[in-house]
Amino acid sequence: MKNNINFFLSLLLIYFVFFFDSHANEQFNFDVTEIEILDEGNKIIGSKKGRVTTNDGIIINANKFIYNKSTNVLEAEGSVNFLDEKNEYQILADKIIYFKNNEIVNTYGNSKAIYKKNFTIDAKKFEFNKNSKILNAQENVIIIDPTKNHKILGENITYYKNEEKIVSIGNTKAFIQSKYEIISSDVSYFINKEYLISNKKTIVKDRNFQNYHLSKFHYQINDEILKGEKILIITNEGLPNSDKFYFKNAMINLNSREFIAKDIDIRVHKNVFSNPENDPRLLGSSSRGDSELTVVNKGIFTSCKINDTCPPWSISAKKIVHNKIKKELIYENAYLNIFDIPILYFPKFFHPDPTVTRQTGFLTPEINNSNVLGSSITLPYFKKISENKDNTFTPSVFDKNIFMIENEFRQTKKNYDLLADVGFVKNYDSPTTKKKKNLSHLFLKLNHDLNLENYDTSDFILSIENVSNDTYLKVFDQQITKSKARPNDLNKLNSHMKFILNNDKFNFNTGIDVYEDLQVNKSDRYQFILPYYNFNTEILKNRYEGTFNLNSSGSNILQDTNNLKSEIINDLNFNSLNYYSDLGLSTSYNINIKNLNTMGKKIKNYKSSPQSKFISLFNIDTSLPLIKNTEKYNNYLTPKISLKVNPSDMKNYSDSSNTINVGNIFANNRLGLSDTFESGRSLTLGLDYKKENKNDLDNINRYFELKLATVLRDKEENFIPAKSTINRKSSNLFGSITSNISDNLNINYNFALDNNYKNFEYNNLNATFSINNLITSFNFIEENGEMGDSNVFENEISYKFDEQNYISFNTRRNRKLNLTEYYDLVYEYKNDCLIAGIKYKKSYYEDRDLKPTENLLFTITLFPLTTYEHDAQDLL
Repeated sequence: MKNNINFFLSLLLIYFVFFFDSHANEQFNFDVTEIEILDEGNKIIGSKKGRVTTNDGIIINANKFIYNKSTNVLEAEGSVNFLDEKNEYQILADKIIYFKNNEIVNTYGNSKAIYKKNFTIDAKKFEFNKNSKILNAQENVIIIDPTKNHKILGENITYYKNEEKIVSIGNTKAFIQSKYEIISSDVSYFINKEYLISNKKTIVKDRNFQNYHLSKFHYQINDEILKGEKILIITNEGLPNSDKFYFKNAMINLNSREFIAKDIDIRVHKNVFSNPENDPRLLGSSSRGDSELTVVNKGIFTSCKINDTCPPWSISAKKIVHNKIKKELIYENAYLNIFDIPILYFPKFFHPDPTVTRQTGFLTPEINNSNVLGSSITLPYFKKISENKDNTFTPSVFDKNIFMIENEFRQTKKNYDLLADVGFVKNYDSPTTKKKKNLSHLFLKLNHDLNLENYDTSDFILSIENVSNDTYLKVFDQQITKSKARPNDLNKLNSHMKFILNNDKFNFNTGIDVYEDLQVNKSDRYQFILPYYNFNTEILKNRYEGTFNLNSSGSNILQDTNNLKSEIINDLNFNSLNYYSDLGLSTSYNINIKNLNTMGKKIKNYKSSPQSKFISLFNIDTSLPLIKNTEKYNNYLTPKISLKVNPSDMKNYSDSSNTINVGNIFANNRLGLSDTFESGRSLTLGLDYKKENKNDLDNINRYFELKLATVLRDKEENFIPAKSTINRKSSNLFGSITSNISDNLNINYNFALDNNYKNFEYNNLNATFSINNLITSFNFIEENGEMGDSNVFENEISYKFDEQNYISFNTRRNRKLNLTEYYDLVYEYKNDCLIAGIKYKKSYYEDRDLKPTENLLFTITLFPLTTYEHDAQDLL
């Protein structure tokens, strides 16, 4: 019986081994550390690492296997490596399910497919059809081809191995050859043919911050050619100076920048002409170009703001060529249009493109009109010599056979700036002498940082201003360039040389000055200061007491042909801090000691022999600040008193024009005299009152302010300027009223009432009234009695019809002479790129070659092209 049982078990074991080998081994061969057979042999579990192979060359390594014999499905978990050596690919995953009957492999967790050891696909899960060789990857998909230097990212990407095609559904990013980034959706990539396509909106970015926005695209990788429709190219996207190019469709070589396009619209960044309201743009029917040239057929250029109507001005041309190397726009068969009406034809002309900041070429021309010079045209030419040097040559031609040239040279380095302006006028016909002559000018400015050790500032400054005719600056005011070297005052020239040294211990400057008054006779027009110096330092600073300062200055002045004045002045000043009493009084005092060393020749108050003297001034100021708060207002009232005592003499300045007002009456040196102190003893009384809105941010600048002050003395001081009136025992009552309590009316009134309080010796009333679009302002100045003899009234009225139409009127009348000095009536139409107007100007001013004039002028400015001004009567 026992032998029969052993025989039966042996037979059963042989049958099981034969059965398992004949069925399981046809699909999978297990080589595992442990194996468990369940469900009557239909379920096999292999654990503790192992390998499963198939007869068709698949090798699967994993930590655990579960095989379902009835469904022929194999699950593998833990560091799964699915390898097909025959087809040269492998799949790595946390878990796979292999449906052997359908040859489908699904992966879960971190999944990675590797083809030919370098082409990789990473994702969260795969579905791989082994028969069709199609792999679908989902969630955080990354495809890397290191051989071709490509990288593709998406959420649902399918790789068709037989066709060598990749299809990405949904949002997709592609990084091509480390040159371009493509952001799109539903992208197809044909690997062998090396091109990408999509019919969805796409952005292509290059390394030069240039972005291409397309409604659909086709990109040939090897040739770097981008094709697409509704293309928007943005340069410097996200940066301040960003330009835009619109193409209906185009083919663009991203490497060489060559392109062919249809229906173009090029828009340059708004602030390219320093006007944020502009919208510079170039439109055309078709275009082609490369890295050097862009050719636009049937083009239109304008800088005017985009709106629903036609631009105020434009240039239309059969062909517009943009030379990117020379940075020029060249027009062929061009028309200048004003509101789409052709007014001027140019067979050919050019101007710098909008990107030019310092580029050789012609600048904006100007056409002007003058009663003295006639009509003129000015055409500047700019020459860039180097990065820190340039030259502007400006010729002007006048219809009175006058020719003018001007040359401005600029050079800038780390430690200096040089600006030289030279001009020459040929055949100037003077209306005064009736003779033709040549004129010239020379303006020069040099600022040089000496960079000396131990000094915060160590500068050398040189300035030269010279003209050959007294009225030169006024007559040629419109033609002379508005450079920094040009004199600020048309009646006075100042040439100088100075050194400036400053550090934390002292400030020092010295130099020479030459002044030329162009309105004075030849013999007395010059003033020479040869040399001068100024030195100041803080000797002592006590935060509990005050500050002690030393100021020293000296000069040697030659004026009025042979009048010489030499002086060295040393000032010692102590300025205390404010002291506050228990009653709220604020008190401070000043002690001033002056050492005056002088010598003069034909100078009032100066002797011909050297003189030296000491003078002093003591000043004490007291005020009582008071405040009253109500529900709506803060009210401030401050009585003030100042005592000045000068125990020494004063130089005679009785004839000086120095004046006093409520703004300077409490100043320590209220007469502005450097070589003397105000003599005698005086008591200055004042009162300040101010009412302002409280806790109202909308009306924080609304207030009413009144200031009053007068000076009392124990006796008259005859050397104090009589025009100031503080030489008397009781001076004028000085005051000011400022009313800013309304948005419609602002008033500033300064006055001086004589000491009898009967007559106003000074009145200055300035007021501005505005309501809706009307603004009117006037300024009235009157001087009487000892303070002067003048009466002048100025008025300005402007009305704004709308955002683009304005009218203004200006006049000035001398009421003492019963003479109107000028009338200016101006109407202007103005927008962001065009200003057109009619100006009526009548001037009664006369200065040698400048005679009283009456003009009706038509002006037009096409921004940034040109400015034109002409006598309107010549256009009728």
